[in-house]
Amino acid sequence: MKVEQISIFIENKSGRLAEVSGVLGDAGVNIRALSLADTSDFGILRLIVNDTDLAFKVLREQNFTVSKTEVIGVEVPDSPGGLSSLLQTLDKNNINVEYMYAFVERSGDNAVIIFRFDDVDAAIEVLKNNNIKIIEGKKLTSI
Repeated sequence: MKVEQISIFIENKSGRLAEVSGVLGDAGVNIRALSLADTSDFGILRLIVNDTDLAFKVLREQNFTVSKTEVIGVEVPDSPGGLSSLLQTLDKNNINVEYMYAFVERSGDNAVIIFRFDDVDAAIEVLKNNNIKIIEGKKLTSI
């Protein structure tokens, strides 16, 4: 159910994103989803990739500050109110969303959203109990 996400701490300066993507591309790592949050000086680039261990290794070798975290890919109806309904279900069950971002591809008729929760296991239980489809990590990285 869970998938590992790579988080890279990078300086907010010209060329750093190109450097990260170049390192990963040269290693044959395919980026499946990404999110970038920044301040005036630094940013956090979050990635779902096809080979987390290799991405982690090659980025560390190039002296990037990188970590792994667990996230969940969730199918959300791709229609008005689809995301709102999911978020209301989480809220009613006291599940806190730390952050989220959209996945590049769809799953059938549904959008895919990546979620980071403060309590991943509790979130999985709530999603299952409400018949909300969680995408297996292996499937998510191969969509």
